[in-house]
Amino acid sequence: MLELLQVTQEYGAQAGSLGISQSGSLLLMVVIGVLGWIVQARLQSVFAKYSQVPFPGMLTGAEVAAKMLRDHNVHNVKITHVAGQLTDHFNPATMTVNLSDSVYSSRSIAAAAVACHECGHAIQHAQGYAPLVMRSALVPVVNFSSRMATWVIIAGIAMMASGMGTAVCWVGIAMIAMSALFSIVTLPVEYNASERALAWLESSRTLQGVQLQQAKESLRWAARTYLVAALSAIATVLYYVAMVSRRND
Repeated sequence: MLELLQVTQEYGAQAGSLGISQSGSLLLMVVIGVLGWIVQARLQSVFAKYSQVPFPGMLTGAEVAAKMLRDHNVHNVKITHVAGQLTDHFNPATMTVNLSDSVYSSRSIAAAAVACHECGHAIQHAQGYAPLVMRSALVPVVNFSSRMATWVIIAGIAMMASGMGTAVCWVGIAMIAMSALFSIVTLPVEYNASERALAWLESSRTLQGVQLQQAKESLRWAARTYLVAALSAIATVLYYVAMVSRRND
């Protein structure tokens, strides 16, 4: 955290020298927010479209997931059902692949793609995939930082009259930067899980031709949501850096 604080302070000085304004950072956040809405809407559309395309062999998402795990000799992960739509996730604490209503019992291309993606995370865990290990280590730090960062910055602003206010603000920004770091580390984890899913679907001849391309499109749009999240997190850091730098001028 101390190293991150020093880096954030140095970046703040560079941002000020480059003329990065608070209003400019806010505009960037709005643009990314709109982009995020577009990507999410497109993901929902693609998922709905390929949820209507039957999976060859009529296997459910849960059955496809079980087959992928078996083929990778992962036998200590349980496949379970969770409520909601696109709430699918792998939980390393309970060693479960949790599939949503629209995936677990669905016999569609979209369900198979999502189920295999989550199994990709289980395989990453089994093989000690470094970015996943790093992301898991960041979870408790990010959970704490995300809850406290805004309050720390507010306290810093309130203390601006004293010599400690700016330092406290930079601590808050460093805490926000932890969330941005988490989002950045998440990118290779998510993209690699999709690559593993698609590689297995193709090599096992579970999907071929047009159907494989449909699965690729589904996972490609899902991955873009994480890219937008990372950009949004970076824009948030820029906004607070510009705000504190302006108050110091």
